[in-house]
Parts: sequence; C-alpha cells; structure tokens
Amino acid sequence: MPRPDEIAIKGRLTAERALSDLTWLRVGGPADWLFQPADVADLAHFLSNLDDDIPVFAMGVGSNLIVRDGGLRGVVIRLGRGFNAIEVADGRVTAGAAALDSHVARKAAEGGVDLTFLRTIPGSVGGALRMNAGCYGTYTADVFVSATAVSRDGRIVTLSAEDLNFQYRQSDLPEGWVLVEAVLQGPAGDPAALSARMQQQLTRRDETQPTKERSAGSTFRNPAGFSSTGRADDVHDLKAWAVIDAAGMRGARVGGAQMSEKHSNFLINADGASAADLETLGEEVRKKVFKSQGIQLEWEIMRIGDPAPR
Repeated sequence: MPRPDEIAIKGRLTAERALSDLTWLRVGGPADWLFQPADVADLAHFLSNLDDDIPVFAMGVGSNLIVRDGGLRGVVIRLGRGFNAIEVADGRVTAGAAALDSHVARKAAEGGVDLTFLRTIPGSVGGALRMNAGCYGTYTADVFVSATAVSRDGRIVTLSAEDLNFQYRQSDLPEGWVLVEAVLQGPAGDPAALSARMQQQLTRRDETQPTKERSAGSTFRNPAGFSSTGRADDVHDLKAWAVIDAAGMRGARVGGAQMSEKHSNFLINADGASAADLETLGEEVRKKVFKSQGIQLEWEIMRIGDPAPR
C-alpha cells in the first residue's frame, strides 16, 4: 500500500502538522499527517488507498479535545469548506459534518425549524453526532434522521439511529470512519420566536460560563444517578460542577491550567498550559471528588495522542 503522500488527492495533505492551533485549548503536538479532503469522493479515494495499518482520526473544530503534547500518530482528517453546506427543506435540515452547530441552528430557525438547542453548543455537526451533544433537555439523537459516513476502507455508508446507538454524550462509530453529513428534523417554529429564544440562550450562557477563556466546554459528564445510602429512593440528579465545588476544586490550578472560577466544570488554559497540565489537573479533580464523595467523574473532553517524551 502507498504512503499517504503517494496517494493522488484533490485536497491538501501536510506532514508533521502542529495541532495546537486547531484546538480551542491551544495545546498539543503534531500529527504525522493532516489531510483536508476537497469533497466526499476525495476522502473516499484517500481512505480506500491508505494502508490499513495507519490509524485515522476525524477531527472537527477541536472544541471538545485535548491533543497530548507528544502529538498523534497516523492521519488526522479535518473537513473544511466542501463539507459545511446547510440546506433547509420540508422541515428537515441537511448539514455537512463541518457545519458549525451555531450556524445550523440559525439556518434552521430562518426556515422555521426548531434546532435552537444547537445554538450554544460549541463545535460542528460531526462532533454533535459523535458525542450526541445536547443542551436544554434536547439531544442530537432527538432530532436525528440519518447520517452519511465514509468507512475506513473508503465506502460511502448511510447510517441510522440504530447504527449509531446514541447514548448519553456518546455514539457508536467504527474506528477510522468519518462522518460527512447529517439529516436532522426538529419541530416547526416561528422564525422570530426561535431567534429570540436563541438570543436568550446566548445571554444565559455568557452569564454563567467562561466564554471568553480558552476552554473545551464541559470537562466532565454529569454523574449518573447517585445514592449515598444505596436505596433506589435516594438517587440524586447531580451536576458535575456541584461535586467539583464540594471537593473544593473550583479555581484549582496545575501549571497554566485552571478549573474556572466562573464555572467549575470548565477546564481552562489560563496561562500557557501544556496538555499535560490540563490532563493532570483534570485527573486531580477526579481523585478529589472520588475521595470526598465516592463519585467517579467521567471525562467529557476527548483526550488523544501521546504524552511528550521525557
């Protein structure tokens, strides 16, 4: 099989591409290769000719991601302009995987379709599908109709909700597959009312979250139902920020990394943090929460790649 740079492509392939400037946290080492395909056919051709032993990682806009300081082995696929179209027709929204969630929400609202929950979710449609992103009680799974992906061996595949098996903050997608498009369907709504609701959501978000800081959104998933006594009637619906506060970790720091003072479930790059600083602080929070409350927090931020060499 040929090397990545021996495959004829229409898009752009870059060797040893730094990933730090492609993530919201601005950390991480280089990828062996970064491939930015021109269109679906270009992506399918590249994957069908790529050596099966070379790992593939599909990267969105890096809004929910820590790339470790040693970088990433294999090929990172990053979709761009050929994958960000948004069309609204007959109550359905067809969006490329690179389309920003906020743009999809606005376009849908203009067409009288209520996808307003997407307005304040950072990232792109591909990431929303992958993580079953949600807000204000609505999840991507609730509005999902179908998706299109390119398989690791270059086939173009239509996926159903059953194929993706949506769960809380996750879905199932075979390793190396790349989501390229989604069809979503929301309730009908008045465009002016939907626009006003989204503005209210933005105002609320800015009041409660560190939107001006370098973060990756919520760091940990909200804990599943937790019982301090073991009885079914003693299950509490906990929030991650509340258990972090209870563990005394609001504002905690490691190097340039900090748990936000404004919202303690936001891990921020406060002062030139490394990926190691961020991950170390996150693990320290998990330990303190478990020690103080017996609750095992689970990362919501995806962490990939290798640590820096010693």
